[in-house]
Amino acid sequence: MAAEYQIADGSLGGEPTVTVSAPDGSARAVLALRGATLLSWQVRRGAGGQLTELTDGYRDEAELLSQDGVRAGLLAPFPNRVADGRYRWSGRDHDLLPGRGGDRTIYHGFAREALFELVHAATKSDSAHLLLRTRRITPDRYPGYPFTLDLEVEYTVSGRELAIEIRATNVGDTTAPYAAGWHPYFTLSQPIDDLVLQIPAHTLIRTETSLIPLRGEDALLPLDHCPGMDFRTPRRLGDAVIDACFADLSPGPGGRAETVLSDPATGDELRVWQYGGYMHVFTGDTLARDRRASIALEPVETMTNAFNRPEHTTALSLEPGRQREFRFGVTYMSPGH
Repeated sequence: MAAEYQIADGSLGGEPTVTVSAPDGSARAVLALRGATLLSWQVRRGAGGQLTELTDGYRDEAELLSQDGVRAGLLAPFPNRVADGRYRWSGRDHDLLPGRGGDRTIYHGFAREALFELVHAATKSDSAHLLLRTRRITPDRYPGYPFTLDLEVEYTVSGRELAIEIRATNVGDTTAPYAAGWHPYFTLSQPIDDLVLQIPAHTLIRTETSLIPLRGEDALLPLDHCPGMDFRTPRRLGDAVIDACFADLSPGPGGRAETVLSDPATGDELRVWQYGGYMHVFTGDTLARDRRASIALEPVETMTNAFNRPEHTTALSLEPGRQREFRFGVTYMSPGH
């Protein structure tokens, strides 16, 4: 009988973790139960090569708890920012930062800090499957979000791919605004300047200096009119500074859109895939550590500040008893495979 993937409990300081390892040592992933956060994803480079770290995750407990950079955070019930921490839903005004003056920046939801539990694990000779769940998105924990959600996250780890599905179920009695995403940082070399990026997007989301999208149709800029941000043809990143959302992604085979990051020096390639949604790109220029050592390629269901955009109401609405999922992941390719 072929050996199967192995799953082992561990810790990052005082934070519980789960490690998934391929039976032949060709792949390894480490998850923190806090936020169901990917801490590390390593894959063997080439035939007989050494494990290569492909993500730039939290390195210790302090980083995980501080959430600085939102490294590999799962974003729910909203990705990116809500302008001024306020929004209007079903005729009522909500304040996600009640009583706070001054800086009212809020971003990337609450799931990334919530405690998850591992409720199921299964292993085979070619993959491992983990199901994590939290029931901690409740009105008493998060002022300004008077809705109750159960969240499940499925990770499938295989030889050269990491697949994720995040599902939300509205277990409350009113329709909730909800969208999800993922905020991973990827690395193929340091720094990122010599890497090549390809994004199958046709539209750029235009923003104010606060990174909040412009109103209505003014936010939608065809990339034919913005060649400096057009990555439909693969381009070297160079010194480009990017913190932007790309829309109208062209799906490939099977209906999934792929954003491709590659290293011309080695031939290594990461394909970040998603079913629907938008792709947000951040070149890491303002990170507290290791700026531009990695790049965030973020599959998200909606653009920034969707809670305040009437045209997104239908897409956001999660009715009582209903469930919605968002699927995405990443595939590593290297010479010889």
